[in-house]
Amino acid sequence: MRRKTFDVLVSSVGLLLTVVLIVAGALLMWGYTFTNDQVNQQLSAQKITFPPANSPAVTSLPAADATAMKKYAGQSMTSGAQAETYANHFIAVHLSEVAGGQTYAQVSSKLQPPAVNSLSPLQVIKLKAQAAELFQGTTLRGMLLNAYAFWQIGQIALIAAIVSFIAAAIMLVLSVLGFWHVRRTPSEAEI
Repeated sequence: MRRKTFDVLVSSVGLLLTVVLIVAGALLMWGYTFTNDQVNQQLSAQKITFPPANSPAVTSLPAADATAMKKYAGQSMTSGAQAETYANHFIAVHLSEVAGGQTYAQVSSKLQPPAVNSLSPLQVIKLKAQAAELFQGTTLRGMLLNAYAFWQIGQIALIAAIVSFIAAAIMLVLSVLGFWHVRRTPSEAEI
């Protein structure tokens, strides 16, 4: 095979890969933008604000959780990173204080026969209140962690888009160098 023919083929494939990488990067960037905007809109609509750093709501938390919460003190929740912090360092701490750290499933199972039959009416009322509080807190925590997960997927898409655009630029440079090499290669050169 002639060297010029080979160089033209390889350089043409490089240009095709450049186009594919640019399209992939654009789609990944769209995915990032869409995900980020949706998470921002959904969280903003909830109007959740982090407590001030010196408030009892923060200072009463364990040290590691208080430190995490202080990073966003007084801010409105608009990002996945904030949602993850609020869910894991605020709501989770408060949920662990309800019913001695039991989960919603554990508490609600005590309200089912035959277990409920051995309880006094006051114990049933207390368990129902704990079950309701755990259900609401766990639901909010789960929703915030889902927002965090989608936000994180968007962050990964952003990184992949940047890598794709860099790879496209490298392929473009290599393809241009390949076509430049074709012009300098003698017609009779073989591989």
